[in-house]
Amino acid sequence: MRHTIAVLVENKFGVLARVAGLFSARGYNIASLAVSETFDPAISYMTIVVEAKDEKVMEQINKQLNKLIDVITVTDFTKKDHLDRELVLAKINFLAKDKPRLEAIFNKFVGKIIHHKADTAIIEAVGDQHQINELLEELNKFGIKELVRTGKLAISN
Repeated sequence: MRHTIAVLVENKFGVLARVAGLFSARGYNIASLAVSETFDPAISYMTIVVEAKDEKVMEQINKQLNKLIDVITVTDFTKKDHLDRELVLAKINFLAKDKPRLEAIFNKFVGKIIHHKADTAIIEAVGDQHQINELLEELNKFGIKELVRTGKLAISN
């Protein structure tokens, strides 16, 4: 089962390494990790997505995260009401005649062209993981040259 965990931490050197170390020490790969300062530059917000089959191990990791001195709060969104989003930037093959097709796709998904040259366009889109995956299937028809995406960001309702 995929777990989405939010960790509010003090923005200090080495905190990210210590948090990630808890997962790797137990043999769990972090599927996605997004970290950023909050409105207070002394505090950072981490959204971590990890695949874990054993609920007891996740409970233990949550307890150990809470014991880290620089951790302020830990929230496991897995069974809580929350919203999550990802951002994707993709460079695709693009011709002027393709613009109406792309606009039709963007009417379905939250996206737009942010830059284009003669034969390529860079698009940005925001959505949940399912929406992003559907969008990428559509963009594959144009030919994706390059792709980057953020990890999941999550916030409680």
